Amino acid sequence: MTPPGPDTTLTLSADEARRIILRAQGLLGSQARRGGAEAALRRLGAVQLDTISVLARSHELVAYARLGAVDRRKVERAYWDTPARSFEYWCHAACILPIDDWPLYAFRRRYFRARKYRWHDLPGDVDKVLERVRESGPVTTSDIGGAKNGGAWWDWSASKVAIEWLLDTGEVVCTRRTGWRRVYDLTERAVPAHLLAEDLSDAECVTRLAGIAGRALGVATRADLVDFLRLRGPETAVLDGVLLDGSAGLVPVRVSGWPERAASAWADPAALESEPRGRHRTTPLSPFDSLVWDRARTARVFGFNHRLEAYVPKDKRVHGYFTMPVLAGGRLIGRIDPAREGSTLVGRQVGVEDGVNRRKAVEALADALWEAASWVGCDDVRVERVDPSVAAPLREALAR
Repeated sequence: MTPPGPDTTLTLSADEARRIILRAQGLLGSQARRGGAEAALRRLGAVQLDTISVLARSHELVAYARLGAVDRRKVERAYWDTPARSFEYWCHAACILPIDDWPLYAFRRRYFRARKYRWHDLPGDVDKVLERVRESGPVTTSDIGGAKNGGAWWDWSASKVAIEWLLDTGEVVCTRRTGWRRVYDLTERAVPAHLLAEDLSDAECVTRLAGIAGRALGVATRADLVDFLRLRGPETAVLDGVLLDGSAGLVPVRVSGWPERAASAWADPAALESEPRGRHRTTPLSPFDSLVWDRARTARVFGFNHRLEAYVPKDKRVHGYFTMPVLAGGRLIGRIDPAREGSTLVGRQVGVEDGVNRRKAVEALADALWEAASWVGCDDVRVERVDPSVAAPLREALAR
């Protein structure tokens, strides 16, 4: 595979694009396993956070999908340790981001400062909360009066609103957690001085982030890049400019087999220099994994339609509460809705995609279930509702 010249656009098949994407995402070949979870975070550019924990929390599942049965304590240390290796901020959603990328989000911090609003009206004691962090930090919400007023989860206390506003605008930063609670500290204490000294314009931020997103995605449409970074109107105009002038470091490609409106895409030129080779990972994926977090892209690349149903009423769910797509042989071959009962990993619902080789799917699902069970300390696997076409052979494979 040869990168295009200055006046040509390389055409990729949908299969070639899919393999480039898998390698870029650390799910094809052994090279992606080097350096552990910290290197995986740098490669991915962003790891989405979420409160739901079934097998494990999503950020742990992302590392597991790429590294196998990595020690979960090592994953936590790779993300949250001293000195800071990462920080939490808004990218595709609430994400863990490499600490070296702190300067690149200055454009978003400036946006929040100018807007003077997030999800709540700002309380009058923002300065008092900042002073408390200055005098007593690092702090958790418990140290500054608690996170909630006692109502629903979004019914934040004034101190919680204040500390999250300070996080949004960059006055404080979260570079570690204790349990699942954010630990907030003054940015000037937690972020290395050489990173604080970088003063980038909005255009410089978007340019560099577009390159990071493009390398992480491997092959991406403009819409994919916008979704990865959640860019707004003026920012998308900057993106368009840096894609066309090449300053983001990406090159134009066409992907035959993708819908015409998405056939024009952008690629990391380094990813085009060699054929993606190596062993494919067989693994369940968090619904928040960056391989599948964009539903339109997942349908385009894998022909797989997926929706998180955790917030869908139980009687209206089709595939389950926390359905995890199963990756095997570079394809999304099925789905598992997992749960834990003591030391047993339970597949509440297990499905296989249409057009998939049933025998290979059974082997992949059994491997995925047992490996995941071992990783989270379970010594038994049980499945409940199973696609009838594979129910008997799957139960036999699990018993073996």
